[in-house]
Amino acid sequence: MTFAILGSGAVGGFYGARLARAGHDVAFIARGAHLAAMRERGLQIRSPLGDVVTKVRAEEDTSRVGPVDVVLVSVKAYDNAAAMPLIAPLLGSRTSVLTVQNGVDSVSDVAAIAGEARTLGGTTYIATALETPGVIVQTGTHRRIVFGEVFGDLSKVTDRVSRIQAAMAGADIQTEAVADARIPIWEKFIFLATLAGFTGAARLPVGPVWADPFTRARFLDAAREIERIARAEGIPVASDVVDRIGPYVEGIPGSMRSSLLIDLSLGKRIEVEALQGSVVRRGAKLGIPTPIAATLYAVLKLHADGAST
Repeated sequence: MTFAILGSGAVGGFYGARLARAGHDVAFIARGAHLAAMRERGLQIRSPLGDVVTKVRAEEDTSRVGPVDVVLVSVKAYDNAAAMPLIAPLLGSRTSVLTVQNGVDSVSDVAAIAGEARTLGGTTYIATALETPGVIVQTGTHRRIVFGEVFGDLSKVTDRVSRIQAAMAGADIQTEAVADARIPIWEKFIFLATLAGFTGAARLPVGPVWADPFTRARFLDAAREIERIARAEGIPVASDVVDRIGPYVEGIPGSMRSSLLIDLSLGKRIEVEALQGSVVRRGAKLGIPTPIAATLYAVLKLHADGAST
């Protein structure tokens, strides 16, 4: 299959390299020093699964790539306004566009450019970082994508989703194809927006946040705020979606930091608008109070643009 990776950083670069090494035709869309490094030295992956260097095709101008079978969108959500127009030259009559970005807004952003019929949604579970231009470091071995349709008939796994799933599985990417991808997207959002909000506002990893009984209770209350929004929007998330948070958090290292906290500590832009901001806006539209999410948003939005703010 032919792939274009829109957002060839830590996440997209890792998955694109796997696909390229499996024999697929992959174009990496990048810019700046990362683009130059990939062109000069290839894309290096350092991982417990093995260190590899892959010779790749890297482009800045998507019109030089042309239509592909699959566009994998993995840019940070705050770059959507600039990145989404780059999709148009990659579209053909049978192109699918799969976004694995954080938050719940990006499927609509993609559909505004590609059309609902071409749009797929998903979530990813992976710990990677762009250490230096052209070098991606993976910690742990998780490399999972859960994806499927988000518009139209959501009663079954479609043929195109099955084909993409097979291609990814053949590239040693852990994949799960689902009929209604809105469910895993929102279930992750309920946890991630809460985790990112509390760890970011506290400037602490998850361990100390979870260890304090009062803070832990407010954490779960915030997750319930988002759950109420999901149900009001007609998303059939699991009945125990909040109850599952406790056992999950207790099973991960207390030193774990959300990507928002990491970016915040480095003075980078943060995805506050796609996470806490989206919760507040959706709650206001539906008439659902979100006092905890609104407080986290008020604290974090002042750092939306990073150190330059």
